Amino acid sequence: MKIIIAGAGSVGTHLSTLLSKEQQEIIVIDNDEERLSNIDPYLDIMTVQGAPTSISTLKNAGIKDADLFIGVTPDESSNMTACLIAKSLGAKKTIARIDNYEYLLPKQKEFFLNLGIDSLIYPEMLAAKEIVSSLKISWIRQSWEFGGGALLLFGSKVRENAPILDIKLEELKKEVPFHIVAIKRGNETIIPRGYDCIKLYDIVYITTTRENMPYLKKLIGKENYKPIENVIIMGGSRIAMRTTQYAPENMHMTIVENNYDKCMWLNEHVNNNVLVIKGDGRDLDLLKSEGLKTTDAFIALTGSSETNILACLAAKKAGVRKTIAEVENIDYIGMAESLDIGSVINKKKITAGHIYQMMLKADVSNVKSLTFASADVAEFTITKKAKVCGQKIKDAGFPKGINIGGIIRDGKGIIADGNTVIQENDHIVVFCTQMMLKKIEKFFR
Repeated sequence: MKIIIAGAGSVGTHLSTLLSKEQQEIIVIDNDEERLSNIDPYLDIMTVQGAPTSISTLKNAGIKDADLFIGVTPDESSNMTACLIAKSLGAKKTIARIDNYEYLLPKQKEFFLNLGIDSLIYPEMLAAKEIVSSLKISWIRQSWEFGGGALLLFGSKVRENAPILDIKLEELKKEVPFHIVAIKRGNETIIPRGYDCIKLYDIVYITTTRENMPYLKKLIGKENYKPIENVIIMGGSRIAMRTTQYAPENMHMTIVENNYDKCMWLNEHVNNNVLVIKGDGRDLDLLKSEGLKTTDAFIALTGSSETNILACLAAKKAGVRKTIAEVENIDYIGMAESLDIGSVINKKKITAGHIYQMMLKADVSNVKSLTFASADVAEFTITKKAKVCGQKIKDAGFPKGINIGGIIRDGKGIIADGNTVIQENDHIVVFCTQMMLKKIEKFFR
């Protein structure tokens, strides 16, 4: 595919690096020559200096042959305008990064399609939804719903008292249906087989149905984790604001923000049950005075990855069980995990998952890039002509590095095994090592 990316900021650079490794033809456009020079010169990426909204710049980049145009500059208007022009000049699909939630309302979808924008992405909103999903179940790192909640995928760290430790998966007594689709151990992501065992401090990724979560909570060794009610958020960012809007009403939230003007803005936009405090979120005395020791969760959402990691470490030492840090520096994610700070949010990975979905020709939804594990998960819809339709999973010929997490059939979640027959209209939740989705989509179309 020929992919043109407008914007050589952090998101654009990450996307170009990720996609170039898949041997896609990548062109990055940006006004700023210095930002373009920061792109790894050893990668096969072409750069074009100029305004993404300039017709001549787009033509120089070869827009008429582009399979996908992605506008991810910091400016919403530029992204949308660039997409409109790109589509009119021949781009097959366009994606625009936005910061206006109103544009994402279902009634607006056809309007933007008619304009020439195939998809809109709001990374801050998606990040906020991931945070809230993690808060709703106190003992998990990340969770996702498939088929409207018919099937769940979650990741959780295994502690000392977990009954699941050191037992071969093939010998694991399954009182309820669930499937371990991946194990994150140190820097390694393992797609497990029957002979694999869960080790102490592994992060395990499990698919199951909602009614089985209490059993799995016990199996992972998290029986004593209580629901989250009190939350402190450090940093009054847009992610923070959206988090308070999506959080359940029973959660009491406090935002600590050092900037006076931002505090005033937050007070006008957050819900009435959210307390906004002007102060430095790194000040432990201030946090303790606001009830840090009785807080169930601490979320660090400042613009500094280092500050967020250190703040979560301090909160952990103060007795907060659940911490979440926004870590935008990809290189720091492994360090954050080694320090055991809890969940990590990264807008680049969230954005990459959404854009990856647009690259696939198969009928696919809910593409996610897992923050800690080097893996992706996607929900494929099986058509009558799909290669795997009518086959048993064990006979489908899936390559190594892929795992079928489950199936949604007629609105119900099924934990599949090798003998499960894939049927037309099934929604298949596929878990695979990173960069494999494009290679395996042929099975599903």
